[in-house]
Amino acid sequence: MDNDFLTIALPKGKLLIDSIQLLSRVGIECSHVNEDSRKLFFDLPESNAKIIICRPTDIPTYVEYGAADLGFVGKDTLLEENKDVAELLDLKFGYCRFVVAMLEASVPPKLPSGEYDLTGLNHQRVATKFPRVTESFFSRIGMQVTPIKLHGNMELAPCVGLSEMIVDIVSTGKTLRENHLVEVAPILEATTRLIANRVAYRMKYERIRDLVQSLRECLQREVRV
Repeated sequence: MDNDFLTIALPKGKLLIDSIQLLSRVGIECSHVNEDSRKLFFDLPESNAKIIICRPTDIPTYVEYGAADLGFVGKDTLLEENKDVAELLDLKFGYCRFVVAMLEASVPPKLPSGEYDLTGLNHQRVATKFPRVTESFFSRIGMQVTPIKLHGNMELAPCVGLSEMIVDIVSTGKTLRENHLVEVAPILEATTRLIANRVAYRMKYERIRDLVQSLRECLQREVRV
């Protein structure tokens, strides 16, 4: 094993550009990497590294099994996939929120604290791409629900009677409003994280440590600016 060589998994889609730009700013020049070329991996001999492009939901699996040493992945995916990887750094981009939402006509009353009273929704159905996160949240507040896993268009489920609620990630909330849905409970905030294979983290510790430090310093400089 070359302890200086790194294979880094980056996500297809909206997080890819920010991931490439951040790596390039810390000396891993990969501005030519893009998913439009249909290539799935890119050798970076000058950086002693390789980039592989994966579906976001697959990145924790590639990293857990050692096909990639490192990965950039949203905290939402990391929580839902629940893989045995090391989370090293919050990369600060790709911000979104997990929320519980319902149709405007069905929202429960509010408590004196201003929060919605969800207790009347016990044992109801929740449409979501994130059943693990959903069950964990409702369990923490002492409720049981029935997650219904969908792969997209969560907003449709309450409109056609498939579920009483949805759990989804939002950034601005515009899509909820357009579909007459109201956020009734926040769950957590999520950003992109740097994760590592646990064996690679030990075997390639110095190279990974140096990269993490460079990324951290880059992010701190951007905050100060």
